[in-house]
Amino acid sequence: MLGRYPIDPPVVLAPMAGITNVAFRQLCREYGAGLYVCEMITTVALVERNPKTRRMIAFAAGERPRSLQLYGVDPAITRKAVEIIVSEDLADHVDLNFGCPVPKVTRKGGGSALPWRRRLFAKIVRGAVEAAAPAGVPVTVKMRKGIDDDHLTYVDAGLIAQDAGVAAVALHGRTAAQRYSGTADWDAIADLKQRLDVPVLGNGDIWEADDALRMLDHTGADGVVVGRGCLGRPWLFADLAAAFRNDPTRVMPSLGQVAATMRRHAELLIQAFQSERDACTDFRKHVAWYLKGFPVGADLRRRLAMISSQIELDDLLAQLDPDEPFPAHTLGQPRGRTNSPGKVFLPEGWLASRDDDAVPEGAELPDSGG
Repeated sequence: MLGRYPIDPPVVLAPMAGITNVAFRQLCREYGAGLYVCEMITTVALVERNPKTRRMIAFAAGERPRSLQLYGVDPAITRKAVEIIVSEDLADHVDLNFGCPVPKVTRKGGGSALPWRRRLFAKIVRGAVEAAAPAGVPVTVKMRKGIDDDHLTYVDAGLIAQDAGVAAVALHGRTAAQRYSGTADWDAIADLKQRLDVPVLGNGDIWEADDALRMLDHTGADGVVVGRGCLGRPWLFADLAAAFRNDPTRVMPSLGQVAATMRRHAELLIQAFQSERDACTDFRKHVAWYLKGFPVGADLRRRLAMISSQIELDDLLAQLDPDEPFPAHTLGQPRGRTNSPGKVFLPEGWLASRDDDAVPEGAELPDSGG
């Protein structure tokens, strides 16, 4: 349960910048149930009623619970943002982002850098929970193991969040320094599960439905958070639903079936953007993920990744071989961005004290979506 909403199966779509808009969430929901989180919304943009941010807070008819992720560094602004969400009935669930590892976020003390300042972290989480409580809106947190292996924060942060009254804690088994490299540390997820009474969700390296089952068996976690594994594969949520029913059936779509899904995705984007050109521009990034492993020529791939209209998309999709079987050799492979470990950029003096609760100057980001 998440507040008054049952989450069955216990599967969460991770918020991904530029990906988990209303169209992609609806497409995934058509394959399987779960909790589908919108793109990251910045607290200051919400409080200042930024038009772009307000457009991003869009949910499909019947999308329940409406799940919204907030990013903020200032406790007062975060509290005000949650008060707006509650008073204007913008969402049924609020997730707080303490996991983003990108430099523009961490160098301001946000995302995966913030739990190091445990008193500041506590103020943000407690304020959000208190603001959401009158309406019965559950608040959760999503975080990483820490800044790097010498500055781990997940245990302290999990206990602080639990004490503040969160409904659940999600842990990505990587540090900020790892970014999306290497292997997720499922042992850390198991460790956190042993220490907390609230539900713990595991995130990291769930490429197939069977990975989700292995993670739960390994960690004892209460659910899983799926990010990059569903890129170009919204049917992964059908696989996950089957896996949690102990059904061995897995979706292995032919290229013709993948083309139909691509067509549906573009159609939903057009409905959401109300601009065919903007929708097609947004769709382009998904082409390589959908066609991963299929024997599709470079020229056709390039043309699909440059579409500007639905008619053009239909003409190009018609050139694909509908009988081409799913490339089974791609199963279990990483999808989306993979990179090398790197330096974590932090505000000056950030590591000097864990108990400094001052908000870094200029910490708030004006643009939603990461």
